[in-house]
Amino acid sequence: MTDAHGFQHVCPNGGAVYADKGYGLNPVKITLKRKGCHDGTIKKNNMKEKNRDKDRWLSAIRAPYERVFAHRNKKVRYRGLVKVQFQVGIRALVFNLKRLMTLGVDRITLCHT
Repeated sequence: MTDAHGFQHVCPNGGAVYADKGYGLNPVKITLKRKGCHDGTIKKNNMKEKNRDKDRWLSAIRAPYERVFAHRNKKVRYRGLVKVQFQVGIRALVFNLKRLMTLGVDRITLCHT
């Protein structure tokens, strides 16, 4: 069973959904249409409506979000839920701080007016 089989339970009402080739199934398309979502799924190579330029554009939109999961380690250093949650939280904090440095602090407002 794939994630696409449970898609109807997590699909938002309205908006857009950008997903990979595994979500190009007809039940997913029906769910997207029923909930009023824009279909941003990448099409498989054997589909008639395959558009490589559109798929490249959709991949560029998904890339920053996918990178977070791609750089995440599959293993943890500690045992116990609290220690593992702390490790994952610190790793996410470090990732966000590195991203903030890449974006440049001068472009981000850090205080409220």
